Amino acid sequence: MAAFVKAINAKIRSNPTLSYFCSTHFWGPASNFGIPIAAVMDARKSPELISGQMTIALCIYSATFMRYALAVTPQNYLLFLCHFINEGSQLSQGYRYLQWHRWGGKEKAGVQGALDSAKEKAAAASDKIKEVASK
Repeated sequence: MAAFVKAINAKIRSNPTLSYFCSTHFWGPASNFGIPIAAVMDARKSPELISGQMTIALCIYSATFMRYALAVTPQNYLLFLCHFINEGSQLSQGYRYLQWHRWGGKEKAGVQGALDSAKEKAAAASDKIKEVASK
C-alpha cells in the first residue's frame, strides 16, 4: 500500500501543473478567497452593521499576508491577489464605517428618512382631499 501511495505521489509531483494544484500554494489562497468574497458581498449591506474593530484587524491581516506572499520562495501571487482584493474591500468598508459613524452619515440618513415619510404623508393627504372633492 505504501509503495502504491508513493508511486501516485511521484506521478503527481512529476507534472508541474498537477503538482501546483495539489500544493498549499494553491489550496491555501483558494480556501482563503472566502474572506474577500464576503467583504465584497457586504458592500451592499447597511453600514450600520460594519464592525470597525474587525475591519481594522482584517486590513492589518491582509497587508501582512500580502507582504508574506511575496516574501516566500517561490512567490505566491495567488495569495497576494487574494489579500490585495481583501485589503481593497476592507478599506472601502472602513470608509463606509467612518462615513456612517463619524462623518454624519447616520444623521443624513435620518433626515432623508423623515423627508421620505413626510412626502408619503403629503401624497396620502392629497389623495384624500381629491377623493373628498370628487364626491
